[in-house]
Amino acid sequence: MELHEKIRRLREDRGLSQEALAGKTGYTDRSSIAKIEKGQVSLSADKILLFAQALGTTPGYLTGWGDALPENVIPLPALRDIPLMGAIACGEPILAVEDGGETVSVPDFLHADFALRCRGDSMINARIFDGDLVYIRAQPEVENGQIAAVRVGDEATLKRVYYAPDRQRVTLRACNPLYPDLDYTGPDLEQIQVLGLAVGFFSNLRQGQE
Repeated sequence: MELHEKIRRLREDRGLSQEALAGKTGYTDRSSIAKIEKGQVSLSADKILLFAQALGTTPGYLTGWGDALPENVIPLPALRDIPLMGAIACGEPILAVEDGGETVSVPDFLHADFALRCRGDSMINARIFDGDLVYIRAQPEVENGQIAAVRVGDEATLKRVYYAPDRQRVTLRACNPLYPDLDYTGPDLEQIQVLGLAVGFFSNLRQGQE
């Protein structure tokens, strides 16, 4: 069975639409997946890794390399699905929209409870960019300086969290010097809720290639 046939078979076996697989692998619409499944597009090693992750398999299975993987291909660990809850701001806080029903695959060893898609550029010095997926471990508190998803009223943001020694002030700090700190004291502290610790993230390739 050829690479494109395995991709189509696995997609169908996992009940994924072409649109869903496109979203998991960084394509903008189903037409790219349709071309790939017809064998009309050659995939780079990086793209094969993305498809293996999205389909819960290994690059070796998709390509027929088996255990003899090229040096630039790293075997993937076992994967599991977690909910994709919506979007979170990497900039000014925005409403976190819960999508419900959509999932993303993460390595089984990663202790994450849900994922959020990042919007904005306030975390670029932490290598988290607009459109990236960030994996969150649900917990009500984090340590000083850790990156967390934080709800501010009805909105949410991804920032480094700093507590004053007396816990009477919380500072949310971007990883981009263009953004000022967000400080909360007094009654405003009641608006702040840590949703969870950021334990990993996934960046799409940005070369604009098939």
